[in-house]
Amino acid sequence: MLIRTGDTVEIIAGADRGTQSRVIQVDREKGKALVEGVNKVYKHVRRSQKHPQGGRLSKEMPVQLSNVMFFCESCSSRSRLGARFSDEGAKERFCRKCGAGAGVISPAHASHAKR
Repeated sequence: MLIRTGDTVEIIAGADRGTQSRVIQVDREKGKALVEGVNKVYKHVRRSQKHPQGGRLSKEMPVQLSNVMFFCESCSSRSRLGARFSDEGAKERFCRKCGAGAGVISPAHASHAKR
């Protein structure tokens, strides 16, 4: 699971198919991600001090990670992510379509550096 918080993703299945949005939170144990503005449901709330009006609150629910695909800004399309070692020895994520880097997973190690 290479999807991280802050990534731009596209929903590939379900009612919100084709929607591009940002990942708010990732739950690795359950295999779900909370995506901004996607999979919205109504929660009925009773009147209280916190919610003096009460009524229906709209909130986002988690989406299965298999229904989410990384959106690469450099090639402007959705693609899978891969992991590779950079020349300095840092492990990084990359777009499998265009090869552009998508962020560092772990810091540089001398044993993985290309000589």
